[in-house]
Amino acid sequence: MRSDFHDHFSGHASDYAAARPTYPAELFDYLAGLSPSRSCAWDCATGSGQAAMALAIHFDTVIATDASEQQIAHASQADKVHYHVAPAERSGIASNSVDLITIAQAMHWFDFDRFHAEVRRVAVDNAIVAAWTYGLTRVTPEVDRIVREFYDGDIGPYWPPERSYIENDYRDIPFPYEPCEPKTFEMKVQWTADALLAYLRTWSSVKRFQAETGRDAVGAIAPEIRRAWGPGLRAVSWPLILKVGRVNQML
Repeated sequence: MRSDFHDHFSGHASDYAAARPTYPAELFDYLAGLSPSRSCAWDCATGSGQAAMALAIHFDTVIATDASEQQIAHASQADKVHYHVAPAERSGIASNSVDLITIAQAMHWFDFDRFHAEVRRVAVDNAIVAAWTYGLTRVTPEVDRIVREFYDGDIGPYWPPERSYIENDYRDIPFPYEPCEPKTFEMKVQWTADALLAYLRTWSSVKRFQAETGRDAVGAIAPEIRRAWGPGLRAVSWPLILKVGRVNQML
């Protein structure tokens, strides 16, 4: 059985909150439009609260849970967002109360069977479940090459095994809901080279590599990144891999 919680991020929760890109507003417009009502959304494994804050624009109440106390402590705040420390498989949410469940860049850590049972417990009939992930950045061919070699190089063995789900575009993750054909979305930012480097430092493999070797993997590639980047801002994007389904409580 997969363990309840793989804590790869509590030790750098503030860095994670500051350096991770935000999701496109159009994604939440789309998911709210699919939901049977806009009473309550559950953002599971909320991390720094990026998705929860966006959901608050559309829903009366957003329940945002994360198993990491540090992530919750550094999460963004809004009146309609209610944060709780809880694992995905034991949310503490009332039964038959949630219209939309979102899981942003986190489902690969879950105990799938227990999580899906929890979804069916808390969801109203015809509730929407949406899980998404993203892989490597797209900047320029040269920058992308450096990042890919970095990803596969010294830090490669330090990725947790769950990373394989992302590399396979979530195709191997069970998703036992009536499928909805998802629209296509991507995250887009304008970043400096230093912003990209700060983002790379949030990678779990980078943190593990540094803890076990004492070496600064990002610092080692920083000069090469800066040379390839040049001065000023560049457009950075991540296509989202999105799975969307509807909970049919009659099945």
